[in-house]
Amino acid sequence: MAVISEVDEEAQEQQNPSSSSPPPAPQADPDEEALASVLAKKGPMPFLEAAIDLVRRQSDFFTDEAAVTKVVRAVNAAKEKVDAEERLKKRAADEAAKAEKRLNEAAQKAAEKTEAKDQKTEAAAAAKDEEKESVRKPNSGNGLDLDNYSWTQTLQEVTVSIPVPQGTKSRFVTCEIKKTHLKVGLRGQPLIIDGDLYQPVKAEDCFWSIGMFLRLPLVQIMLLLLELTSNFHWHTEDGKFISVLLTKQNQMEWWKCVVKGDPEIDTQKVEPENSKLSDLDPETRQTVEKMMFDQRQKSMGLPTSDEMQKQEILKKFMAQHPEMDFSRAKIG
Repeated sequence: MAVISEVDEEAQEQQNPSSSSPPPAPQADPDEEALASVLAKKGPMPFLEAAIDLVRRQSDFFTDEAAVTKVVRAVNAAKEKVDAEERLKKRAADEAAKAEKRLNEAAQKAAEKTEAKDQKTEAAAAAKDEEKESVRKPNSGNGLDLDNYSWTQTLQEVTVSIPVPQGTKSRFVTCEIKKTHLKVGLRGQPLIIDGDLYQPVKAEDCFWSIGMFLRLPLVQIMLLLLELTSNFHWHTEDGKFISVLLTKQNQMEWWKCVVKGDPEIDTQKVEPENSKLSDLDPETRQTVEKMMFDQRQKSMGLPTSDEMQKQEILKKFMAQHPEMDFSRAKIG
């Protein structure tokens, strides 16, 4: 037999279902459905007029002096709800528009960034291609053959050869060699070369010639310099080119070009030659070293080796003959 308290608990459980079970779906208000049906048939104003007339006939609502105020208040409250809903809709629409705008702007920035990156990559590739085109393989003399001149080099020197009309004589040539600048051309005509050198040179050890190449080994060049002076030159009557010998200040570096701005060579492809004074026979080496020493002495305004030898002989003679007066002697 069931205990009464147990029956009451079961009844309570049936009346209060577990909170974990979902609440029942709200049932539609039959009155609202009926009113909505009438509203759909008549329209808003006829519906309101009919409702007011019904209230007038079926109640004493309008006998109250505040009836109109109450109706107006109810209408205003409804209008405020409508306005609030419209504001919410507008705000939601504005926020959606702003969000869409932000997304579009972000997408545009990302696209612009990607485009800029692509352009930068293309520009870098183009610059690299242009650099490859501007950097050329050196000629057999580790220099370059250009339209208006050609040049070769060793670690110590650069030789520039400039074609000129056959028969050009030295007096028609203008050549100015400075530490960092080179000018070469023919008088009365535009300069063939006029620009800053790739690296400084020893101007006092630079020379130019007309009619013969300076692309000769160091020994042959030095043997031709019978009278060495600053910017020494010699000429022949049927010159076909001007040759300029530039002595590098830094003799442990390969030049990429002669004049800045001209096409450059790839110094990684330079093939150095093994031509040193130590490779020469003793007699030739002594001759070359003597000529180089005399050239340096002349450039500094000092006596040459021959002049020093003469002075030494004179000193010995004067020492051997103290009784003689050499004060008025012209020694030169």
